Amino acid sequence: MKERLIVALDVSSLKKATKLVDVLYPAVKIFKIGSQLFTKVGPDAVKMVHKKRARVFLDLKFHDIPNTVSLAIEQVCAMGVFMANVHASGGRVMMQRAAEAKKKPLVILAVTVLTSIDKEALSAIGINRTPLSQAERLAMLAKSSGLDGVVCSGNEIRAIRKACGAKFIIVTPGIRPPGSGTQDQKRIMAPKLAISCGADYIVVGRPIIQAKNPLYAAQKILRGIY
Repeated sequence: MKERLIVALDVSSLKKATKLVDVLYPAVKIFKIGSQLFTKVGPDAVKMVHKKRARVFLDLKFHDIPNTVSLAIEQVCAMGVFMANVHASGGRVMMQRAAEAKKKPLVILAVTVLTSIDKEALSAIGINRTPLSQAERLAMLAKSSGLDGVVCSGNEIRAIRKACGAKFIIVTPGIRPPGSGTQDQKRIMAPKLAISCGADYIVVGRPIIQAKNPLYAAQKILRGIY
């Protein structure tokens, strides 16, 4: 399970991120670096995690014209990260160019529908589908475009697994252990249930990094999976 839990380093400084990695590794083997930390310190965050011998999920959700995303993926490859992602709503050509630009062993995922979005929020931007229907549609588009998998909420895991097959990678954020607050998330799931539904990886942020004892919080999740 150490290889399936990803902890989000959603903090404001390299010092805070380093402290978390020092505390959590090797119980946790993979760390997510998102917009907050990367905007603050850039590739230094990636280098820090690699120096600790852990792996990086670079969560920058690229969404731009195909050429720009292709060039961004080339730079991601140079950093040697484990995973990166793009927005599936960028379209087929953008995702194809991302897939063409990648070099192994980089895994590229497509973000389907953010876990903070519900049916009402989709409708407000002109998408008259449920989050489940939209996520499944985008997942199939991502697969046909040559990407390795998707990021989706726990609610969509089973449908996407059925539609895209056993080898298609599913990463699930919006994970909340029993008793945790939802904060700004709308489509959440408990860790054990997400794994049993078929997620390959789960992403946990605030329930671990804001805990009084982050290692204990991570260990509770790891012990509770099976």
